[in-house]
Amino acid sequence: MENRIFNFGAGPCTLPLPVLQQAQAELLCLPGTGMSVLEISHRNKKYIEIYESAIRNLRTLLNIPSNYQVLFLQGGATLQFTMVAQNFLRGTGKSAGYFNTGSWGTAAIKEAKKEGPVVTVWNGKESNFNRIPKANEWQMDENFAYLHFTSNETIGGVEWQTEPSAGDVPLVCDSSSDFMARPIDVSKYALIYAGAQKNAAPAGVTIVIIRDDMLAKVPENLPVMLDYKIQADKESAYNTPPVFQIYMFNLVTQWLLNEIGGLSNMYAINQQKANLLYSAIDQSGGFYEGHATSDSRSIMNVTWRMPSEELQDLFAKEAKANGMAELKGHRSVGGMRASIYNAMTVAGCQTLADFMRDFQRRHG
Repeated sequence: MENRIFNFGAGPCTLPLPVLQQAQAELLCLPGTGMSVLEISHRNKKYIEIYESAIRNLRTLLNIPSNYQVLFLQGGATLQFTMVAQNFLRGTGKSAGYFNTGSWGTAAIKEAKKEGPVVTVWNGKESNFNRIPKANEWQMDENFAYLHFTSNETIGGVEWQTEPSAGDVPLVCDSSSDFMARPIDVSKYALIYAGAQKNAAPAGVTIVIIRDDMLAKVPENLPVMLDYKIQADKESAYNTPPVFQIYMFNLVTQWLLNEIGGLSNMYAINQQKANLLYSAIDQSGGFYEGHATSDSRSIMNVTWRMPSEELQDLFAKEAKANGMAELKGHRSVGGMRASIYNAMTVAGCQTLADFMRDFQRRHG
């Protein structure tokens, strides 16, 4: 078997080694079924147990109140851009407020505009999406159908340190790239959605946490697969759900509960990992130039640039030769990016930080 490398990819990303090992052991024959988890029906009793366990674990991790439903949907966060607007903006006669803090905020706004009027309450484009807005830089409209923000922008590496205050307006969050990375107060949100392939599971399932009163607002005659109420009524099984991805999500939540000890512990580890890399950037004397301002830095996606494109290419090449892969920035912005989701180890971040200092010594 090949040696595993440190995978700093932005998604699909690294998964916890104990989770991969358990999945490997059970792949041929899931205990109690005589079949692979890739083969069992979503009506199989064992799958129902896995599904219920996954929801129970998530409720425990995030302390989700009883008046919220947990859904496992498909189509990634991108489909949620459309679903949110179709379910809660279309036909309301209202507008929706959106923060534009980066590429994914931009994409969400583009899709929402197809369903109704959108107000961009703050746009970070002028500052090249390098920060999160301050509280006095945007204004709330109590008549918004909802207020939407992206908690962590994967490409730019900026992250909200706390959610914006929405008052009585439903707060909606794309939490894809920092989902389960830290505790949050779910009761402040009307809806949270997250593509699983950053922190939660392989690509193919999207987790949605939705408050019951929002389900009552869903209009009639939406396409069946885009109707939150139908999906909730059918317990995410109107059609065949992504069984393997939900199985993997269940294993990841078990790992967070049993091996990490919950999200407060996970957050402390994530802060430690991020600090290792930001220290290497801050102590480089400008050789590494961080993209995000210090008060908006992501603990999931550390982004920086170097003095030249040639050096960045060489950095990525040498890093890969030393067992660290997927460090080039997104093709739309360039630069460098280390995605350090929950499953990335402290050892991995220390290895990268040491390499950054050595690379600067040799090429600075």
